Amino acid sequence: MKVRHTPDPVRAAGMSTEELRESFLVDTLFGEDRIAMVYSDADRAIIGSAVPATRPLSLESAPELRAATFCERRELGVLNIGGPGTVTVDGVAHPLAGRDGLYVGRGSKVITFASDSAQKTATPPARYYLLSFPAHAAYPTVRIRQSEAESVRLGSQELCNQRTLYKLIHPGGARSCQLVMGYTVLEPGNVWNTMPPHTHERRMEVYLYFGLPADARVFHFMGRPESTRHLVVADGQAVISPSWSIHCGAGTAAYSFCWGMGGENQAFDDMDLLTLDQLR
Repeated sequence: MKVRHTPDPVRAAGMSTEELRESFLVDTLFGEDRIAMVYSDADRAIIGSAVPATRPLSLESAPELRAATFCERRELGVLNIGGPGTVTVDGVAHPLAGRDGLYVGRGSKVITFASDSAQKTATPPARYYLLSFPAHAAYPTVRIRQSEAESVRLGSQELCNQRTLYKLIHPGGARSCQLVMGYTVLEPGNVWNTMPPHTHERRMEVYLYFGLPADARVFHFMGRPESTRHLVVADGQAVISPSWSIHCGAGTAAYSFCWGMGGENQAFDDMDLLTLDQLR
């Protein structure tokens, strides 16, 4: 497991492009037949992936956790952004189609990831995105189908930000200790996400960009409002967004992104909104 230490806003303002990417961009996800993990000291988040292309994969603990099992003191959110598959938790199978989610509660011991493509070679493998935070209590493991997720239509075609937001793990849906997780799908011809930009000092956030053509990119804006920076992000890459940073972005084509938060509270609308004239 790789470990990331988050720079403070003063240091981040003076970092080179490569230094910003090394600190905030996660570009090591979704390798076939392996589980990848990055541990961030921002609210102790773990960002990961599992792609069981030809064989099932088991989620094990890591030396950095000092725990017998991965979920001994943690909760886990899973979003499948690939072909159909199954996540098995302590002997209970949870089939996940593309864009279905799963909440795995603290204390879960044996977690395995599999793809239907192991039996059907023409089917693409499941691609599981993983996001985990420490948990103080145990909540039930719950599957959330896309059709069951709370959805919200946002934006307009005129402002190039027409999109649908799907809430998977939140106080009104699958219950958790601190993890709040869902994803947003932009309509064709729309490119902007998270407008107006904002910060939320009580929570960090991780963005995973997916559904992006191979030759397209998203320009993810970050930093303090008075000193913004940007990262150029490809499909299947994630951005660690600390609590002090704004987050918004624009793509060269329509895309989707998974957002996940952990920290002081779970109030989705606990945001410090900004107007565009405040950005520099």
